[in-house]
Order: sequence, then structure tokens, then C-alpha cells
Amino acid sequence: MDTARQAQARQGRAAVDGRDEVFQVEGHGIDPIPDAERHGGAKDLFWLWFGSNLTFTYVINGALAVAFGLSFWQATAVVVIGGLSFFAISAAGLSGVRTGTATLVISRAAFGVRGNWPAGLLNWIVSIGYTIVNTVVGTLALEALFAHLGWAAGGTTRALALALTLTMTFAVALWGHATVQFAERWMAYALAVGFAALLVFVLPGADTAVPATGPGAAGWSLAFVVMLAGPFSYLPMPADYTRYLPHTTSLKALTWSGALGGFLSSVALGVAGVAAATQTDMTDAVAGAEGLLPGWFRPLFLALVLGGSVTNSIITLYSSSLNLQVLGIPWSRARAIVISAAVTALGSLGALFLTDFTTSLLAFLSLLIIVFAPWGGVFLADMVLRRCRYDSASLHAGEHGAYWYRAGWHPAGMTALLTGMVFAALTCDSELWTGPLVAPLGGADLTLLGAAVSALVYLLLARRTVTPTPVPVPAPAAHP
Repeated sequence: MDTARQAQARQGRAAVDGRDEVFQVEGHGIDPIPDAERHGGAKDLFWLWFGSNLTFTYVINGALAVAFGLSFWQATAVVVIGGLSFFAISAAGLSGVRTGTATLVISRAAFGVRGNWPAGLLNWIVSIGYTIVNTVVGTLALEALFAHLGWAAGGTTRALALALTLTMTFAVALWGHATVQFAERWMAYALAVGFAALLVFVLPGADTAVPATGPGAAGWSLAFVVMLAGPFSYLPMPADYTRYLPHTTSLKALTWSGALGGFLSSVALGVAGVAAATQTDMTDAVAGAEGLLPGWFRPLFLALVLGGSVTNSIITLYSSSLNLQVLGIPWSRARAIVISAAVTALGSLGALFLTDFTTSLLAFLSLLIIVFAPWGGVFLADMVLRRCRYDSASLHAGEHGAYWYRAGWHPAGMTALLTGMVFAALTCDSELWTGPLVAPLGGADLTLLGAAVSALVYLLLARRTVTPTPVPVPAPAAHP
């Protein structure tokens, strides 16, 4: 938990060391970005969300939709609907423009300073989980690329591939915001061309026939859960990448730029996964997709999988370092990121050498929505009630600020969050947990509705007490 003194100390250090330049370690963390250091424009968000979502995970998600029994066109519809959720994710970035700080600092307004801590910890765990997922995908692709080069397979080769994948991710995330933006843009140029070629190769052979039997409620609901899990996982992050933008950045420009980037990349790769799954076994998604490609393109495909995994891991690892500062780690952002990198390395080692990766991925995606959906519902409802106008000083003031509520807990936010999580848990159908209401609902997984439940409860409880912070009125100029 931040105290006012800790926040002021960090802000003072950042004022001396603060910079946001490419290939220089960023001096700021969760301290508010001063107006004089704001820069960039809404168009930067297009490249951030476009590049970071050119990840093979969406190919896997599209393939899973077919595995759940959906036809090509049904699965494609789910992919498109999932992509549209980036409009909400991108719009949430306005809170960063208004406050100059990270998303999980802003969420103190919804949950209270202390109430924000448990959700912040869970969000950090899931953020690291997604970093592990992408690191493992990238490592497997690099290991296969080594095989194309004639290197013998084995534990040593896999360990080397993991070390290289982690190094590429950590180096960019350590440098910070400006380098992350720079890397995402330039990697997106190459990845977009490569994944466009992948679509050209796999789309013409897709089987668009409608199966004799439909997927049923269970198939539809599981497909939506998996497809929306990716976008929902970004809800604790959008302000992390808008906090440097000038106050004049408009909601419309910000929303459309970020949403279009995330939509285009996630839908294109999701459809590629759907098309591939109608033609071949995608249990091992990398090997399955590779088998549909001409021989000359296969090494390039493996490089694409590696690059996409790294671009996604960069932003999740970067945000996790800000998250640790929110949780009270009294270190700079650059030092805190070492903790996240170490946990990612350990988790990746376990996933690569101790467990079945495909099963672990499905279980992970199915369960994380129990936390993210209700948390996101409360956060977005609070943002709407406040119209993204917060008392920025109080976000960092601890018990001396307006968001201390009752001993640091906001009763409305916590009640809404727990209600949504209970609903999500009761209606969740995953490898690790099946809620008691799944069977009566015909096998349907309604976990996603936990967001609507928590948002509705929060609106009912907080609509009279949560209001926008008034915008300061400039003092009139003195006349001589």
C-alpha cells in the first residue's frame, strides 16, 4: 500500500531522473506524469495494441473454438465479437490521460486503497500467467526453428530457447515506456506482413461446411470465454500506456486508435486459427499450423510465432512492474520488474518441463475470467460514474485521501466485486473447476456475465455517492 510519503518520495526521484526516451531506462513508475513530460498522440495506441496482439495465442484460441464444436462461420463470429471488446479496453485508457498514472492506481477509486490490494495481487498473478503462456509459445517456436537449422532436440536446446526468449522480452520491458512503444511499432511492421502471408496460406483450404450437429450451449459459452479472456486480461493495463499522452487527447481518437489496432490483429489471427482447425489437428497448434504451410515458409512462420509471443509478453511484463509498485514494493519500476521476470522464468520452466502445455493453457484461460470479468465490471462502472474525472492527488495519498473510505475499503466496490466473482464461480466450466449451476444450465458457461453482475451491483450501490471530481476553474488573469 502506498503512503503519501512514499508516493511523494517516488515522485521527487522521478522529477530528477524522469525521462521517457528510447533505449534509456524510464525514470517514472506509478507517480503522476507531469504535464511538461506528456507527449505522443492517440495514433501511438494503434501500433501498441496492434503489435502486442499479433500473437499466436489468438490462433490457438480460434482453433479451440472449432474444438468446442463450432463451424467455421460460427467460430469466426465469436472471434469478431471478441475483437470488438477492444473498444472498451481502449476507452478505459482515458483514465490514464486524465490522471497520468497506472490503471491499478486508478482502481483505488473503485475499491479503496486497501480494497484495491487483493484485486491488484490477483491481477499481477494473471498478468504473469499470460506472460508465461506467451513465453512458452515463443520458446517452443524457437526450439522448432533450431531443429530446422539442424540443432539436436533436447533439454539443453529448449533451455537455450527459453533463455533467449526471456532476454528479448526483459530487455525491452526494462527500458520502459518509450522503448516499449518503439519496439511494438517496428516489430508490428514485420509481423503484420508475415501473419498476412499465413492467412493467405491457410484461409483458402478452410472447411466452411456446417456440421450436422451444433455445438450446444456448452460449446458456444466456452468459445466466448476463451475468446474474450485475452482482451479482458488487458483491463488492468490501458492507462499504463496512455499516462504519457497530453491532457488534450480526445476520448474518440484514443478509443478508435487503440480499438482498431487490437481488433485487426486479434481477429486476423483468430480467423487463421479457425481456418487451420477445420483442416488439421491443432492439439499442438504450432506443429498443426506449420503442417499447412509450404516448406520454404515454415522457418519464417516459427520466427513469426516467436516475435508475436515477445511483443505480447513485453507489455504484460512492463505492466506487472507497475503493478508491484501499486502493491507496495518500495523499489523503482526498473528494479521491480526483476521480480516479475524471475517468476516468469520459473513458471515457464515448469510449463515446459513439468506439465502438458495445452491442458494448462485451457485451464488457465477458463479460470482467469472469474477474476477479470467482475473486476472489469466494477472498474468500468466506476469510470463511467466518475466520467474519468478523479482526484489525482488522493489516488496517491493513502489514508489522507478521498479514496480511503472505511479503513481503506470501499464497501460498494468490494460488495460488487465479490458478488460478481461468486456468480462467475457458480457458472464456470473449466478443467479445474465446474460450478454447481453449469449442469442445470445445460452445460453453459456464463462466467462472462460476472462483469455485468458486478457492474450492476456497483451502479445500484454507488450511484448516489460516486461522482466526478470537479474540474478546477482557472483563476482569472489579474488586470494591471
